[in-house]
Amino acid sequence: MEYRITLPEFDGPLDLLLHLIKQSDINICDISIVDITKQYLDYIERMEEMNLDIASEYLVMAAELVEMKSRVLLPVEEEEEEEEDPREELIHRLLEYQAYKESTSIFKELEQERKEVFTKEPSDLLEFSDTNTKQDYGISLEDLLAAFQKFLDSKEFQKPLHTKVANQEYSVGRRCLEIRDILRKKKRISFEDLFEIPTREYVVVTLLAILSMSKKQEIQIEQTKNFDNIIIEEKRDNA
Repeated sequence: MEYRITLPEFDGPLDLLLHLIKQSDINICDISIVDITKQYLDYIERMEEMNLDIASEYLVMAAELVEMKSRVLLPVEEEEEEEEDPREELIHRLLEYQAYKESTSIFKELEQERKEVFTKEPSDLLEFSDTNTKQDYGISLEDLLAAFQKFLDSKEFQKPLHTKVANQEYSVGRRCLEIRDILRKKKRISFEDLFEIPTREYVVVTLLAILSMSKKQEIQIEQTKNFDNIIIEEKRDNA
């Protein structure tokens, strides 16, 4: 019976070294060049026994580890200047590689999450837009309300009125009928001319009637240029 050993795949010699360090349950900064070199060479030997192709980069790392090991084992003469620890460069490379590897795993998780999200092309929502807030002739609801506020400021409705006016109830429906009658006779009229009775109730009802008729497209509102008088007239395409 044939017995096969499957070795894990690594992204390079540094990845293999991290694996060996993790197996030894030691901190990267506490690695022993002698021990890690032995483990690394043993692993390479096992790969050769299994007739696995060994990339040149693994062999280069093996040579570097042997060279570091020899520097550690060679006796140091007292008069010689103290050399740098051969482990420092390797530890630095391992820590840097570990940081990149951890970052890569995070990106892979984000990539996997993104694969589970489905998007669609932007839809054209113009058909659902509220055409009542914008007239065909460039008058928006904001423009109309600004003109209304300007009218209130000019007439100073906030001040007490000295003119005695008979109390008369007005409804939006009744005011709409009156505006239709005015437009049938005059065809067009200035926005401000519709507020002939200087009472708050009348002014509010008139504004609501204009907005209601605009919403039903019974009237059209025009303004030749910015800040010019607003003109109201019958809808031209109405029979």
